[in-house]
Amino acid sequence: MIVTGPGPGSGKLATCLCNLYHEYRKGIKAGYAKFETFPIWDLPVDHPVNLAYEAATVDLEDIVLIDEYHLKAYNIKSANYNRDLEAFHLLKRIIEKITGGESMYQSPTDMGVNRASAGIINEEIISKASYQEIIRRYLRYSVEYALGLQDKDTLDRIDKIMKRIGAKVEDRKVVMPARKAARDAEKCGKGNEGVYCGAAIELKDGTIITGKNSNLMHASSSLVLNAAKHLAGLPDKMYLLPEAIIDSVTHLKKDILHGKWSVSMLMKL
Repeated sequence: MIVTGPGPGSGKLATCLCNLYHEYRKGIKAGYAKFETFPIWDLPVDHPVNLAYEAATVDLEDIVLIDEYHLKAYNIKSANYNRDLEAFHLLKRIIEKITGGESMYQSPTDMGVNRASAGIINEEIISKASYQEIIRRYLRYSVEYALGLQDKDTLDRIDKIMKRIGAKVEDRKVVMPARKAARDAEKCGKGNEGVYCGAAIELKDGTIITGKNSNLMHASSSLVLNAAKHLAGLPDKMYLLPEAIIDSVTHLKKDILHGKWSVSMLMKL
């Protein structure tokens, strides 16, 4: 039987324990195993991959730690996360109640199936990718904090991870070009209701494409069109969308919807 769920707290473990109980009542000695990609148990706690996992779940307050249960039972160091470690003592007692004897698991690591480390064939590439992922998560949480979607504690936790790995936002190639595009937009006096911003993307060949806010369109929209022109070999000054269409959309968003629009509203129109 395979049990899946949309994320933490979705009831996967409870379902497994419930089925375990019913199997033992029938006299069937059953068990279960968790498939989890991260943290990777046989990599160090401070490995960039495990730190990237910690950065990805910083809003859940996940912390990668040494599994002391595993160390005590097998004298092997393994990485696990705080929620599993905190719940394991209770979980072990529940399993002992179900089986009427010993638990089949001596540690949270025992319950897991994880061979992700076997797929790492280039440590340098993996470490660099993890480093960039931590910076990306920091930028994402910073935006969500500014929008009121995250609290200050979340931002403080991701900031600590950045410091642990020695990362700066400027280490991400697109950051400085995006900032320059934003400054250029402000210098030109362009913007939408006083908001000046820039965007940048790195293409597969390493080319950096930028876009900036203007009265015509947002920085991200400009970026997509600029990237399309670059890949198609079209002149930078060329307009991909007829001016009449852009004017109509601008009139709809600004004068009719007053900046408050959604897909459902547009469908009704």
